[in-house]
Amino acid sequence: MPTRAPPSDLLSIADVARELPDLLAHAARLKAARRRGRTVPSLRGKNLALIFEKPSTRTRTSFEVAMNDLGGHALYLSSKELQLGRGETIADTARVLSRYVDGIAYRAYRHTDVVELARGASVPVINALDDLEHPCQIVADLLTMHERWRGRFRGRRLAWVGDGNNVLHSLLLGAAAVGLSLTAAVPPGYEPRPDVVEAARRLAEGTGAALAFTHEPREAVRDADALYTDVWVSMGDEAERAAREAAFHGFQINDELLSRAGADAFVLHDLPAHRGEEITDSVMDGSRAAVWDQAENRLHAQKAILERLLRSRSAPRRRP
Repeated sequence: MPTRAPPSDLLSIADVARELPDLLAHAARLKAARRRGRTVPSLRGKNLALIFEKPSTRTRTSFEVAMNDLGGHALYLSSKELQLGRGETIADTARVLSRYVDGIAYRAYRHTDVVELARGASVPVINALDDLEHPCQIVADLLTMHERWRGRFRGRRLAWVGDGNNVLHSLLLGAAAVGLSLTAAVPPGYEPRPDVVEAARRLAEGTGAALAFTHEPREAVRDADALYTDVWVSMGDEAERAAREAAFHGFQINDELLSRAGADAFVLHDLPAHRGEEITDSVMDGSRAAVWDQAENRLHAQKAILERLLRSRSAPRRRP
């Protein structure tokens, strides 16, 4: 059987939908190897540019450590320190960086900018978060669930409680791709984008995943196998804080809500958490929280993504 060609970029979790089972298995192997002290420098001589328009703890650190572990080098580039901040076009920046590095991870405010960078680049581009998706996060999330459920997603159900944001967009697509059913509870007016939902439903047709939506958190979490939440006010939404806090009242994962889930259900949060808002201290610090494994898994997920995109690259895919 011929080997499937790797994707050129990771702009959406949909770009690796068919690759996800293999990607998760590989991430698990990389995690085990690191814990045994047997990391292989598979990206020796490779360089990754990190363009960040937004602050980061986990994304930046995991990419930098991942490249270091794999024998490569990561170069952090704040958008304010690049000529991007002085009017150079995204396409021109992409053309220049493609002459220096083997890949670019871009953490941006706008998805359209990530797409523009990928169009101008002749090296793989990784979406390190934008206003539409957060694909790297979801690979780590699925790895965490993969570990807890021993690789079996079918027959499991994940409950999302919170905003219909970029994380939920990628989660819908990722869950649908691996056959994981998902019920999302979001306040009225904060639903995920219809085009993303439709794309997720198309993926779910081939895997048997059930996707459902409600405005009632208690309905979403009833007998769920895992619960997931995110901040109510994301970066860039600060002007809406008062309105959002009012709209999301009752959408907190606390002990009472968790008690309605399955007996073995665990809790996920992509971090940073606003304790006392979308999640309580007792849940975050409790025995049913998987958030710290989830955070660690950003490193191993990033490694698998980097190897998949960079190790197989022998020549530029285009000449801008």
